[in-house]
Amino acid sequence: MPSLTLADLQAHLGGTIRGDGNVLLNGAASLEKAGPGQLGFLLGRKFLEQARASAAAALLVPEVLAMSLTEPLPQACLVVANPHACFARALALLHPEPMPAPGIHPSASVAADCSIDATARIGPGCVIEAGARIGAHCVLGPHCVIGAGASLGYACHLHARVTVQHGCVVGDRAILHPGSVIGSDGFGLAWDADPGGGHWLKVPQVGRVVVGDDVEIGANTTIDRGALDDTVIEDGVKLDNLIQVAHNCHIGRHTAIAGCVGIAGSTRIGTYCQIGGAAMIIGHLEIADHVTISSGTFVAKDIREAGTYTSVQPLMRHADWLRNAAHLRHLDALAKRVKTLEKQIADQPAPTTPMERP
Repeated sequence: MPSLTLADLQAHLGGTIRGDGNVLLNGAASLEKAGPGQLGFLLGRKFLEQARASAAAALLVPEVLAMSLTEPLPQACLVVANPHACFARALALLHPEPMPAPGIHPSASVAADCSIDATARIGPGCVIEAGARIGAHCVLGPHCVIGAGASLGYACHLHARVTVQHGCVVGDRAILHPGSVIGSDGFGLAWDADPGGGHWLKVPQVGRVVVGDDVEIGANTTIDRGALDDTVIEDGVKLDNLIQVAHNCHIGRHTAIAGCVGIAGSTRIGTYCQIGGAAMIIGHLEIADHVTISSGTFVAKDIREAGTYTSVQPLMRHADWLRNAAHLRHLDALAKRVKTLEKQIADQPAPTTPMERP
């Protein structure tokens, strides 16, 4: 684990030092657990007393909070405008992920005509098929599979058991977490009627998945290859665990999607969108840029304007839900009755003389 002074962190993160810039740091921790040599993170005013009592050697402090303090904190501080982003960068500096030495593990199966940069690290049990390309400084964890003709860019990190199917392309600095699958077949089926009752025919999926730069894909997330055209994940997209992206989808740059979201085929999602966990999006939809979709929302039509969209009932007691569900079953009949009553009222002749006051 590296040791950095607070001044070293300032050189990487910017900001202003208050106190001793020579404080030595070898890690980061919560305010409660931090000890000597560790950096703490003061998120807001409600944690101020906890910060004063913390044994952290130094604190990362929001600029707006530091300006309002009437007395200094006991620790050395690095005051920054965006503390959350700076803390993420500080964690990466103080807790770098261990990297194995470059080379190919003896148990890996590597096709003779694939291209592997000399700086890449290929873990045990990996399979790299014909014509695949592995870029400089890539790391492949145990039992990864790179299909024929697939390509990984610069400094990609594939954790254990990642599969990149044939012909798919992954850009630079991608992070693919354990069990993720890039380029599985889309759910393409055609019904073939016959005297025996008919059966499903598989529609060959001949497109690819094209993943841009700086994309992160969570554990056991699957992205299906296109049926004819490519499924596209643009630069900077962040996908959580257990997400299903169906064939021919297009996800715009810097969109973030939380776990257990399902996206049906041929849906286009704009740039800078945020989609909450367990949202469901049906196929062939267009979602505009800068759209936020709340957790658990069911999206069944296009969203053409930026904004936040929600369609989920609040929690209620089960007995109340049963009564409301019973009413909901009769909602169409009730709407027809209201429409009939409105027409009857509209058809009544208007009074010919003014009504007398009582």
